[in-house]
This record gives sequence, C-alpha cells and structure tokens, in this order.
Amino acid sequence: MSVRPGAPMPASLRHGLRARAHPARSVPCPHGPCHARPHQSCIVRVNGRVLEKPHDSRVTAWTVLTACCPDCQVEPGIPCHDDGRPLAEVHPRRIQEAKDTSSDDAA
Repeated sequence: MSVRPGAPMPASLRHGLRARAHPARSVPCPHGPCHARPHQSCIVRVNGRVLEKPHDSRVTAWTVLTACCPDCQVEPGIPCHDDGRPLAEVHPRRIQEAKDTSSDDAA
C-alpha cells in the first residue's frame, strides 16, 4: 500500500500561504543576473543571497502587467509613455494603483 505524496494544493490554500510575499513575485524577474522564476525570491547570483524585496525591474514588470496608468492612460500590458515616447520606468501613481489593486484582491 502506498500513499501518494504531492497531491495538488488547492488554489485557496496556496494563496493563503503566499499572501505574505510581495505580489510582484507572480512574474519572472527580468533583472539581468537574477532571472528568478515566478513565485521564487530574487537572489544575488554572486553570493547566492536571497533578497527580502524583489528587484525594482520585477516590480516594474508586475506593475505594467496588472495596473492601468492614471497619468498616461494606458491599459495593463502597455508600458508608460511621455507624449508618445516610451519611459524606462513606470509612473509612481501606476505603482500605487497596482498595490491598491493587489490589496483589493487579497481582501
């Protein structure tokens, strides 16, 4: 008789366990040396140290994927722009919008 370990965890339980993690961990990290997969912490490749917070580029990627920008009026998935010129970063109001959206989802 064998017991099957590794049964799939229900999504409701999984969300509760990951609720303490930053919501940006749901996307892969685009930071050059890191490249952490979704739901994994960012690391420093040189010494293997696990970072408490995700890289800024990961937070930016998560923000672009999840929130509309109140400043430049773009939809999720489209980077912020300034009069048609794309910006390297996102507007601070868009980051706040993404945080507000994720806190509403968790409630």
